[in-house]
Amino acid sequence: MAGSRNVVMGRPREFDIDEALERAMQLFWERGYEGVSLTDLTKAMGITKPSLYAAFGDKKELFRKALERYSEGPADYGTRALEEPTARGVAEAILHGAVRTTTRPGCPAGCLGVQGALASSEAGRPAHDMLVEWRNTGALRLEERFRRAVDESDLPRDADPRRLARHVMTVAFGIAVQAASGLSRDELQDIADMALECWLP
Repeated sequence: MAGSRNVVMGRPREFDIDEALERAMQLFWERGYEGVSLTDLTKAMGITKPSLYAAFGDKKELFRKALERYSEGPADYGTRALEEPTARGVAEAILHGAVRTTTRPGCPAGCLGVQGALASSEAGRPAHDMLVEWRNTGALRLEERFRRAVDESDLPRDADPRRLARHVMTVAFGIAVQAASGLSRDELQDIADMALECWLP
């Protein structure tokens, strides 16, 4: 009939899936993959285990989704840095972004991508492998950006994009480790600035 609509009413979700994922991300960020149990997760997310499995899959898949959220949220400075017009600007944006993200008020110190599976048993292998891939992908994208800088004569012809990318990523991840160890934002900013003093002209 004209003007009529068939409306299928499903059972309303009993929790905010976005908020639940945010809480899971924060918990993984604070304690790492193996430091968080399913009971910890369901308590923090305010859901039951069946609801967790239905919405997110198992713990491994929940961690994957939390890492994606982290990449698109707190750690999105890495993607945005690649859009800087110069190679030095890229390096500066990454290191300064690492300082800001690892010392964000109201968030765990350090970096989910570094600390999520530092001490990993066989049970934590899925998270360990995910994070290795996450870090390696970031380094490869940075290397490609620096290679473009060489092609555009923004970097010297004899510059090594891979070595430069590894250097910047190592300093950025070191900043994350030091943040988790208690260094202040000012102290970490000094580390970033010192690394940039060594940057190619």
